[in-house]
Amino acid sequence: AMLEPERGLSLTIARVVQRLQGSSLHAQLERQARVSLHKPEIKLDSLKEDIKDFLKTSGWEKKLQNAVYSELNVFPSPCHPAAPPEHIKEPLAYMRKAQGSWEKRILKSLNSMCTELNIPLAQKRPANEQKELLNKWNEMGTDEPDLSLFRPVYAPKDFLEVLMNLRNPNYENGEQPSFRNHLGLIQVPLKVKDIPELKEDFSELGLNIGQLGIDDSAQVPPEFFENEHVRVGQKVLAEQDSAAAQQYVRQGCPTALRADLWALILNISNQPEDVLYYEQLKSNVIQHNLLVDSLIYKDVKLTASNDDYYFVFEDYLYQVLLCFSRDTSVLEHFTYSSATPPKSYIQGKLGMEEYAVFYPPNVNYNSFILSVAPLCFLYHEPSKLYQIFREMYVRFFFRLHSISSHPSGIVSLCLLFETLLQTHLPQLFYHLREIGAQPLRISFKWMVRAFSGYLATDQLLLLWDRILGYNSLEILAVLAAAVFAFRAVNLMEVTSLAAAEAVLADLSTLKVMPLLQIFLFATVT
Repeated sequence: AMLEPERGLSLTIARVVQRLQGSSLHAQLERQARVSLHKPEIKLDSLKEDIKDFLKTSGWEKKLQNAVYSELNVFPSPCHPAAPPEHIKEPLAYMRKAQGSWEKRILKSLNSMCTELNIPLAQKRPANEQKELLNKWNEMGTDEPDLSLFRPVYAPKDFLEVLMNLRNPNYENGEQPSFRNHLGLIQVPLKVKDIPELKEDFSELGLNIGQLGIDDSAQVPPEFFENEHVRVGQKVLAEQDSAAAQQYVRQGCPTALRADLWALILNISNQPEDVLYYEQLKSNVIQHNLLVDSLIYKDVKLTASNDDYYFVFEDYLYQVLLCFSRDTSVLEHFTYSSATPPKSYIQGKLGMEEYAVFYPPNVNYNSFILSVAPLCFLYHEPSKLYQIFREMYVRFFFRLHSISSHPSGIVSLCLLFETLLQTHLPQLFYHLREIGAQPLRISFKWMVRAFSGYLATDQLLLLWDRILGYNSLEILAVLAAAVFAFRAVNLMEVTSLAAAEAVLADLSTLKVMPLLQIFLFATVT
């Protein structure tokens, strides 16, 4: 249900006001306004205007703007007031149904693990265990518990199978006129962009625009662009304007400014109350033992110990993920996510709401780990690292693990990837399809993990700059298609899925920005 623009705007304003009213920013603004009453420049006859001016000159107005901008970036545009709440979550009924049955499957897998291993989903830790965990909080990686009985709840290929089986029930037996010629694995008719539309969306990546991550641009000598770009970046940081920072990072972030620019875009300032909140999550981890703790432990061990880049951050990974699994503020995002948080009760307290423990709706921690690890390069203070990850998750990463029709959702990304290949590299697409190496079977894991663990870290951060800059994950599908285009000559010679996988096994030498530029702006459309 679409709204006329004015009605939509007033609903948006009402919702943002409502969301900010309970926030600590609201309390701080009130406090500042009261303080200002004692200042000589505030006159009684022009009270309202004077207070406004004071909030403007003292920097509080900018903080309010950033908070509003942040709300607009995270929440979807408002539905019709008569629309039921599930439409805000996901407008297509068949998508909601598929997400529901996927969640049931995950929960069933968790519950059967509990039964098999005779472990509850949640229980209080004994006092001595609490003390021990507290003492080794900063070196959890030294522990070697036996986790051989725990198994991952699902692998990316299980999730891909579910997406391949999605169908829109309104179309009988593939009678989808415009869609009949789509020969990929994804068989749902969602609208995805073509190259001309992508060029327009990602215009700042054009060939004649300076970019960080491109060493030999013909237009601008890179060192000249870099020096100028750093200067502008420092100015953007001094201004403390989230919207300006978001526009700026579309051309890439200078390494020295990245941590601050990302925090500004995500509106994370690590206030005392944020640090306190993190400490509360930590104490929850120390008091309660959840089944997912063992799954997190196992995945961190597997991921970090097999990766030379990430193993140094092993302790950070435990801290962030264990806290994340206790964070109920993440539940807010379920009002606009197709997912619904599963609930479990502390052993022996079934059905008593105060003993309910919400389970993070996605227990594929392997993907989580890979989305926290790169952030460890930028943030070394646990509560700040935690907040940045949480914000990245509720803005972007959750879309890679839930079934929805959103343009940044994993279903749309898969379809966009397949459509780009089928349209612009038809010979390659048909060849791979003929030999049983459907391209999506190879690229799915890259997209679901936002390329983390596949690209070199400096390249990954340049890619994530653009995710933040465009507030969209579509660039993941474009990059996946660009990788196939780049290796097309070798791929045309393979005769099996295993051989195709071997050609694409190592992406660690790839340079992201030239690949994206060539694919978007030098492909003949």
